Amino acid sequence: MVDYSKLRNFAPKLCEMGTYILADNQELTRFALEQLIRRNEDNIIYIAKEKGTLIQQLKEHEDAVVVLDYGLFNFTDVEQLLIVSERFALSQWIIVSEELTSDFLRRIIYSSHQFSVVFKDGALRDIRDALSAVSRHERFICQSALEVILSEQPESKETDLLTATETEIVKSIAQGKTTREIAAERFSSLHTITTHRKNIFRKLGVNTAHEVIKFALRAGLIDSSEFYI
Repeated sequence: MVDYSKLRNFAPKLCEMGTYILADNQELTRFALEQLIRRNEDNIIYIAKEKGTLIQQLKEHEDAVVVLDYGLFNFTDVEQLLIVSERFALSQWIIVSEELTSDFLRRIIYSSHQFSVVFKDGALRDIRDALSAVSRHERFICQSALEVILSEQPESKETDLLTATETEIVKSIAQGKTTREIAAERFSSLHTITTHRKNIFRKLGVNTAHEVIKFALRAGLIDSSEFYI
């Protein structure tokens, strides 16, 4: 795991003057990144907690660096993310997330040179190198992301891909229920439901709950008349 207590030691070397938009809804990592970037007093930082705010800030600062946790943000799918990045062609993006599928990584890396990628459980040096690269208008792909792209084969899209339990959890996700609510109704622990969710995301090759529902609808796992997208 990244030791954020060491950020102060690295901070003076990381960021050239610029405008940054932190689109990370995990407070701990957002705070750590903010402190890191602010070590250069000339840097300007904006916080975006949802897509609408992010787009408005990009309208005002088209050449900003967006530091985005895609898995925790409200982009519905990778297509929407790419549309926004293409709209603001001068912007640069650092995707800083815990888990990303090989399909997602291939799409953003092959579609645009605007994207850099760092995993949250990676080395501190990865964050440093990514920030340094974008300051030079270059991109950085961490080694772990490259290994995912090279090692993982596209996931099967068979309708029997999910277990019966996972299918029921997909239905609950489609109904808008939280992990805690799903755990309560199934008399399971939060850890168990969280593990099921991670397995569902991995099997379907997706990164967000919205993508889970869209895939399940296309595969006929759930009835579109019963759920909300």
